Amino acid sequence: MIAQPAEFRLTSLPPLALYIHIPWCVKKCPYCDFNSHTAREALPEARYIEALTRDLEAALPLIWGRSIHTIFFGGGTPSLFSGASIDAILTMVRSLSKLDHFAEITLEANPGTVETAKFAEFKAAGVNRLSLGIQSFNPQHLQALGRIHDDKEAHRAVEIAAATFDNFNLDLMYALPGQTLQQAQADLDTALQYAPPHLSCYHLTLEPNTPFHAAPPSLPDDDLSADMQQMIETTLAQAGYDHYETSAFARPRRQSRHNLNYWQFGDYLGIGAGAHSKLSFHDRIIRQVRHKHPREYMAHALAGTPEQTENNVSRAELPFEFMMNALRLCDGFPTSLFSERTGLNITAAQVALDEAERRGLLTRDHLRIAPTPGGQRFLNDLLGLFLP
Repeated sequence: MIAQPAEFRLTSLPPLALYIHIPWCVKKCPYCDFNSHTAREALPEARYIEALTRDLEAALPLIWGRSIHTIFFGGGTPSLFSGASIDAILTMVRSLSKLDHFAEITLEANPGTVETAKFAEFKAAGVNRLSLGIQSFNPQHLQALGRIHDDKEAHRAVEIAAATFDNFNLDLMYALPGQTLQQAQADLDTALQYAPPHLSCYHLTLEPNTPFHAAPPSLPDDDLSADMQQMIETTLAQAGYDHYETSAFARPRRQSRHNLNYWQFGDYLGIGAGAHSKLSFHDRIIRQVRHKHPREYMAHALAGTPEQTENNVSRAELPFEFMMNALRLCDGFPTSLFSERTGLNITAAQVALDEAERRGLLTRDHLRIAPTPGGQRFLNDLLGLFLP
């Protein structure tokens, strides 16, 4: 039997990141479609850590010899775990894999779970970047969003984060129920008082299978939402922040290295309940999804079968998969990156690139491809051109 030639071939492998999912929250927010589960009893931290250990051990043949450049604890609310548990997880990762000495290690936290001593423990464990889910400093909007913290806890959490971590991010949301342009400006101005190295500003969207989607609140119209977005971009540019990705703004050299790896179509191994992976090999790229429910995930991981699904990314899907990430970058990407990360010549996306340029959604030359301001505003329209 003659072996079939590979659909594409990579000459080098991209950087590798590790994502660790902690699936529990104190309370699930009505807008959230992430894999998060309300903690109704004491968290099974020891059992979950054992499951993560078995999960990483099972994945080692897929990443053998490769260095991990960044780690991201996402959720859920990872800050619900104790400092000792985060330390145990990072110790396990260091013992089983090649973790860069200067790896960026980010942990997501919610203000309602903030304690000064716990943040110090996270830092001592090796966490060197904190991402704090503030969303708003307005008590009415926090209540409308179903957050467990109020405005006082939000301020206190940022103060503790800024005092503990040199590098931290604040998550804000805009286009909230009943929000005015002045209130959105006030949230941003309040955040800037703390001089965060990084800000993420997300437009509230009504995602399927959420309470907000089933019973939509009254939201600002498209014109007001666009005014809020423009205000955010202008204010942060004047404050010295680089708008480097659709929703991300950073001081110089403070971009999220972990998220940049996603957007540049790098590799990531995801462990934990519902975690996703994208891993490259010289002749294929695979995607994996872990079992979603925490109890089911722990049982499967401890049995050595944490993956619920695994599939190869086809040659036809690769241009869209790449562009779906890379075109979120405001400055775009080097044209050569497409071939490096997909194994395909840029001509594989020629028809879509021509049409996007004709519509004024992107600019390109032989060195770089980037979305125009219109392409950034209508990103879904731009990405739709690359669908296989």
